[in-house]
Amino acid sequence: MNASNQKSGLRVRDVRRGFDRAAQSFDKADFVHGVTRDGLLTRIRPMTVEATTVLDLGAGTGNAIRLLQKRFRGARVIAVDSSRSMLQAARSKRGLLSKQREVQADATALPFADGSVDVVFCNLLLPWFDRPDGVFTEIARVLRIDGLFAFSTLGPDSLAELRQAWQAVDEGAHVNRFPDMHDVGDALVRAGLRDPVLDIDRLSASYGSSEALFRDLTAVGARNSLRQRQPGLTGRGQLQRFIDVLFASGTGCSLTLELVYGHCWGGEVRRTGVDIAVDAGKIPLRRQ
Repeated sequence: MNASNQKSGLRVRDVRRGFDRAAQSFDKADFVHGVTRDGLLTRIRPMTVEATTVLDLGAGTGNAIRLLQKRFRGARVIAVDSSRSMLQAARSKRGLLSKQREVQADATALPFADGSVDVVFCNLLLPWFDRPDGVFTEIARVLRIDGLFAFSTLGPDSLAELRQAWQAVDEGAHVNRFPDMHDVGDALVRAGLRDPVLDIDRLSASYGSSEALFRDLTAVGARNSLRQRQPGLTGRGQLQRFIDVLFASGTGCSLTLELVYGHCWGGEVRRTGVDIAVDAGKIPLRRQ
C-alpha cells in the first residue's frame, strides 16, 4: 500500500512500516480487499478498453494481478506499492512467463511517462490518503486520453462503530476518516479525469471477540497511523473500556464498511491551480 505526504494526518513512515510487517499475514485476513477486488473487476468487465500497460496501484501482495492479466489479455501488469515487503510477496507469485513487474513508488510521485498507461486499477489504496488529490493528479498524468481509471475506496460511514466506541473512552484520534462522494468527485474532475461514475455498496464484518478483531486489523496493516494519536501505548484501562463499549451487546460486534466503487476516463490534465466545484448530485450513482 502507499501512503500520503508528510503534511497529512497520517504518518507515512508508520503506514509503510505497518504494511511491511503485514506482508506475510496479509493474505490470511484480506477478505475486505477480496470483496472490493472482485466487485471492481465485475464492474469493469463489460467495458471496452484496449490495454497494453496496466498499473495495479497499491497492489499489496499482488492478488489482483493474475485476474487483471486474464481481463486484459497480453497486457503488461505493473504492481506499484510503497511497501517493499508487499512487493516481494507479489513477486513470489509471479509466473514463469508472466509479464508482471513490480515497482516500489509512492502513488503521488509515479515513475512513469505522461500518457503511458492504459488502465489504472486501484483497490483500497485511497483510504490511506487524507485527500485523494495528489493521487488523482498523478493518475491523470500517466493515464492516456480515454484510458480507464477504476478504483474502490471507503466512504465516511465506514468503521463508525469503532469511532463511536473510542469517543466514549477519550478524545484521542484512533480511526481514519474517509472523504465523501462530493469530495472524491471534485478531486477527480479537478485532476482532469472525465465522466466519473460512483457506485456505493455496504459490507458488514462481524467479530465474536476483541482478539479476533485486533488480529485481523494487525494482519492487514490497519492499525492507528494518525499523527494526532496519543503518544505511547494506549493504557490497559482505556483499551478495556473501548472493548467493553464495542462488545456491550455480549454477542460480539459488527463493523460497517461503506464500499465506494468508481471509474472515470483519462482526459486533459489540468496543470493550473484553478479550483473546480462539482455538483455531486450530477455524478451518476447506483446504490445497492
